[in-house]
Amino acid sequence: MMHNAWWTLKWREMKASKHSYFLLAPYMVLFMLFTVLPVIISIILSFTYFNMLEFPRFVGWQNYTRLFLEDDIFLTAMKNTLMFAAITGPVSYLACFIFAWIINELSPKVRAFMTLVFYAPSISGNVYFIWLIIFSGDRYGIANGLLLKLGVILEPILWLKTESYIMPIIILVQLWLSLGTGFLAFIAGLQTVDTTLYEAGAVDGIRNRWQELWYITLPSMRPQLMFGAVIQLTTSFAVADVSIALAGFPSVNYAAETIVTHLIDYGTTRFEMGFASAIATVLFVLMVGMNLIVQKLLHKVGE
Repeated sequence: MMHNAWWTLKWREMKASKHSYFLLAPYMVLFMLFTVLPVIISIILSFTYFNMLEFPRFVGWQNYTRLFLEDDIFLTAMKNTLMFAAITGPVSYLACFIFAWIINELSPKVRAFMTLVFYAPSISGNVYFIWLIIFSGDRYGIANGLLLKLGVILEPILWLKTESYIMPIIILVQLWLSLGTGFLAFIAGLQTVDTTLYEAGAVDGIRNRWQELWYITLPSMRPQLMFGAVIQLTTSFAVADVSIALAGFPSVNYAAETIVTHLIDYGTTRFEMGFASAIATVLFVLMVGMNLIVQKLLHKVGE
């Protein structure tokens, strides 16, 4: 009886909001068609052998057992991706917020200029060319030239061909590129905080800027904080372009191999679509899991 009453109540609410559902319908159809459906198909394909020439053949958990028990390169890619995400995710997230917080205190014209300066690297075309010049392996590379001139090294270092240097360089470049959409979201969020809350906070006993930040500013921009976290996490887990552009494909001894470059290898080079779908599913689960953890952490802000 209670179940029927619940459905009756929900149906009335839906009828009352029918115009909203009508306006949402075009987006929801496209979202289901081009986002949800491909994810579901990919998960289904991960349990098959599919080479794009024959009809998919069900193989059960074979792709996953091969992935974790037989594919040493995938384990290297997983280690690299987790290390990359553990460093670039939190650091870039904090950097985005700190720079946005500082820039928000400036006058409108200066703020607009500084926003452009910080955001520019993330939208620049072929930006990796600059870093290829900096870390060129000959004596004409900027890093080698400077170190040779200072007498720190006696011969040029092959920065992007030496395993121990590849990952730190890629992390550095990604951090430089990371002030993107999340940074703009934080700027927008800081602009929407109600200034009267600071006056009310001062009356209630808030005495310094740090208390203002924790108890007023951050709780007021939780949606932007969540959006920025999703963007930064997705970017850090889905790293591929910077690795391919700087270290090559594949990199030396797979030193810069990530889950996405491994996925590209099997999906677009070898056309083992079932195995590639298994890699994509593992990455999807990792991203969703990390986003849920971050969401719980952000709910504690201001407590």
